[in-house]
Amino acid sequence: AIVYVLRTGIIWNALPREKFEGVSSAMVHRKFQQWARMGVFRHIWQRGLAEYDAMEGIAWLWESADGSNIEAPLAQESIGPTQRIGEKNGTKRHLLVDENGVPLSLVVSGANRHDSVSLDVLLKNRVIAPKKEDTPRNLCLDAAYVGKEDTVLSNGFIPHIRPRGEEKQLIEKDPSFKARRWVVELAHSWFNRFRKLIPRYEKTDLSYIALNTLAAAMIVLNKIMVIYDKHLTL
Repeated sequence: AIVYVLRTGIIWNALPREKFEGVSSAMVHRKFQQWARMGVFRHIWQRGLAEYDAMEGIAWLWESADGSNIEAPLAQESIGPTQRIGEKNGTKRHLLVDENGVPLSLVVSGANRHDSVSLDVLLKNRVIAPKKEDTPRNLCLDAAYVGKEDTVLSNGFIPHIRPRGEEKQLIEKDPSFKARRWVVELAHSWFNRFRKLIPRYEKTDLSYIALNTLAAAMIVLNKIMVIYDKHLTL
């Protein structure tokens, strides 16, 4: 029932009784809040990442991070005016992903906070750590993070901060050049397919972060299912 709400974007008390017979919307929402406080969804995400790492191997070598603005007309926490004057209150989701777009860390802030302000928390908030601490880790960022090289280095990453348009120019000059930062934008698009996340109608950070965390776990689950399917066809 919780996944159904996350997928469809319906309000909690609109949960269809014919689909979930014997389960009230109030009970589902109460259980969701309880699990959110207990960190159940983060634990599911962590378990999924561990299984994915064992099966495929998390691509630690090249990671990327970025934030995405989301309208939040009813939010009471982590809000701020969006970039355009007259728009509704907004929130911002920050993601850290591996080379394949698998989400490794997630932070929510107000839309009026610069991306770079949340970078340190995002890098420290990763759900799972590399098995080997000596694994080289490159972090790709856009121009919004210029001047944050020390933050990147202090968290064990090698910074690769690209000015706007630089990757496009490099691709035009050298077709073999592989742009790596774009994968975080792809990851944001995966999150936006969960209709409960955009726009944000959850008033509290606890609820909204829990929904995003569950979405992250489901994205990892989809990756695992793809691996299973490959093994079955061999």
